[in-house]
Amino acid sequence: MNFKKNFKRNCKKQVRKLLKKFNSVNIYCQDESRFGIHTRNGKVLTAKGVIPICPYQHKFENTYLYGAFSPINGDSLLLELPYCNTECFQLFIDRLAKHKPTELNVMVLDNGAFHKAKRLMIPENILFIFLPLYSPELNPAEKIWWLLKQELVCKNFDNILHLSKYLTTIIRKKLHTKVIKNICSFQYLLDIF
Repeated sequence: MNFKKNFKRNCKKQVRKLLKKFNSVNIYCQDESRFGIHTRNGKVLTAKGVIPICPYQHKFENTYLYGAFSPINGDSLLLELPYCNTECFQLFIDRLAKHKPTELNVMVLDNGAFHKAKRLMIPENILFIFLPLYSPELNPAEKIWWLLKQELVCKNFDNILHLSKYLTTIIRKKLHTKVIKNICSFQYLLDIF
């Protein structure tokens, strides 16, 4: 409970300082996740007594999705990048800054080391609000990754390109503004606005 009060107070205080420069404000829950061609096992439906058979692939090629999702209006930005590091994160925040340049983008994110790197150049229309340490349950973006990864259970991909194409298909099919709003509408975030 104490976190939610402090979070709300801290966020409002920081937003007020920057509000005069921008036409509007939006909040984005940001996170990144690894997707690879290694087969994900999971639950599947079968007849009683039938053991499910899943083709299995033991390869370790990965790509990363960086995402920012708004609980306010369901807006989102997803970017596929090859690594999870400061340089790729810089590319992502630069793209988010250009996505809506007249809007103050309040980004709620975890305490990853590259989120706080000294060489990171934060655009003026982006404001970072960090979640408490070791609390992924407070970040709604984690639920978006869960939704996407459920679509990868028991599926094999020859290479990263095939995985990327499939990810693009399921993102277009699954992630509409209404879905994003429903998943990301954590009350402590909505209370700020």
